[in-house]
Amino acid sequence: MPIQITPLTDPRPTSAGRRLAWLATADTGVPVGSAFLRLFTRAGQDHLAELDVQVHPAERRNGVGSRLLAAALAAAEEEGRRCVTGQAEAGSPGDAFGAARGFRPVLRLTYARLPLAQADLTGLAERAAAPHPGYRLLSWDGTVPDEWAATFAASRRAMDDMPMDDVDYGTVTWDVERVRAAALAVESRGDLLHTVAAVDESDGSIAGFTELVVPGDGAGDGRHYGTGVLSEHRGHGLARWMKATMILRAAARHPDLAGLVTDTADSNHHMRAVNDALGYLPTHQTVMRQFDLPG
Repeated sequence: MPIQITPLTDPRPTSAGRRLAWLATADTGVPVGSAFLRLFTRAGQDHLAELDVQVHPAERRNGVGSRLLAAALAAAEEEGRRCVTGQAEAGSPGDAFGAARGFRPVLRLTYARLPLAQADLTGLAERAAAPHPGYRLLSWDGTVPDEWAATFAASRRAMDDMPMDDVDYGTVTWDVERVRAAALAVESRGDLLHTVAAVDESDGSIAGFTELVVPGDGAGDGRHYGTGVLSEHRGHGLARWMKATMILRAAARHPDLAGLVTDTADSNHHMRAVNDALGYLPTHQTVMRQFDLPG
């Protein structure tokens, strides 16, 4: 079947990167597949690209995905990238496609969901009310308040040692500008960002945080974006405390919210244990694969 691959322009660059896109069409002009290549542009990650290839199920095994992949990899090499990553559900056609084309497995993620109708709100309330000597909780919606911006940006290094297994992920440096840009990106698409942070009462600095993004209409599922505790404050149960508090607040503020979803690296045993203890139920696994470009 003759296939036409047309490069497209994505009009939505962000402060963290930009995207290239391709559309695959049959000779009738009907779209049969697409590819998006996200090029990270911040220092520390400008060697990396992230690929998403989609082919209509009826058009698979006709070379559509291979043509799209070839176009994306050529563009990544031309852009001077060192590696390209892609993610698919474990055992899916997309996972098999990547494996067959030289993408090696570098990270396995477990997705889990907490159905709020089945959540143990009494138990969660007990966890949230338990004393944590030397710490108190702080919360805000949207962009971090000015008085907390600097210490919140500094607390983001809690994610630096998050298990990423063999992914050539690079380094992510957070400052106040980036923290605010991330919050603005959530707001601009109509979603709601909620943050709960643990404050070290000895010096007033933020010791850890957890973030939740809720659809703008307050319905469907909310998604956890990040939970981290600075290494010097670990061992005090702060992650479980913050997440329990976040669950209770989400359930109270958004009565139409159906559930909360999260994804965690299989090797992140501590955070998986926290999620299990709070009632999250595994739903599926994905595999991130990486293609290392020549040179």
